[in-house]
Amino acid sequence: MAMRQTPLTCSGHTRPVVDLAFSGITPYGYFLISACKDGKPMLRQGDTGDWIGTFLGHKGAVWGATLNKDATKAATAAADFTAKVWDAVSGDELMTLAHKHIVKTVDFTQDSNYLLTGGQDKLLRIYDLNKPEAEPKEISGHTSGIKKALWCSEDKQILSADDKTVRLWDHATMTEVKSLNFNMSVSSMEYIPEGEILVITYGRSIAFHSAVSLDPIKSFEAPATINSASLHPEKEFLVAGGEDFKLYKYDYNSGEELESYKGHFGPIHCVRFSPDGELYASGSEDGTLRLWQTVVGKTYGLWKCVLP
Repeated sequence: MAMRQTPLTCSGHTRPVVDLAFSGITPYGYFLISACKDGKPMLRQGDTGDWIGTFLGHKGAVWGATLNKDATKAATAAADFTAKVWDAVSGDELMTLAHKHIVKTVDFTQDSNYLLTGGQDKLLRIYDLNKPEAEPKEISGHTSGIKKALWCSEDKQILSADDKTVRLWDHATMTEVKSLNFNMSVSSMEYIPEGEILVITYGRSIAFHSAVSLDPIKSFEAPATINSASLHPEKEFLVAGGEDFKLYKYDYNSGEELESYKGHFGPIHCVRFSPDGELYASGSEDGTLRLWQTVVGKTYGLWKCVLP
């Protein structure tokens, strides 16, 4: 008899959850931040989903949120034309970075000294967080609003996605190295540093590319339109979610669908594996985050295996 997957439901948001990110593993465990259209990003303990605090200060929907590796800082991107940097321990707002349009995405460098932003004004900006009064460096070249921007290759390069293109930039020269074009809208992008893998979703496709060359590695087709996908840290599995309210789990090597289950009451907007690979989190139109076990039946976090 197969064990039933019992997700942990994290409530608290009042509108759709549109982005989420995990920190690295710290001496206090790992943490999870969620971005929501209610304008109130939340910080949680990663393995249990327990609420730690809410970052208050945005005056519009928050579209993107991230934590630095040691979970000491958070950054958020919002519809109020700002990105904000927060002290993730005290919850205090450290700085507000004004933009000319809606901000969709934020990402810290590994040393947490720089913040990359992107949004509706089609520009990538790099802020020196040690000199908040300095003007950011700007990279132009996108032809539609930027949905996601990520540091890669030890912060030497930048990956960014707009509606139908993914571009790779050289940080030192601020120039485009290469681009990929898609015939439909790119819904999400995830970067895996170990092995330099880029996960891109568009339509019903989940595609894997080299983050260094953008060359294709492999791709899978899902039964429904996919909004987000995440690759397990050990590259054994991938999980994906989208418009049919279901989560799909695939074998990364064979592409075989291992499981699928409905857990949300609305389309899934974001899904990510935890840094230890023991669970993955999903955020939905229904306003909740859910945590799912990678290996059902393991005693981990709030899950206890009870044998009948």
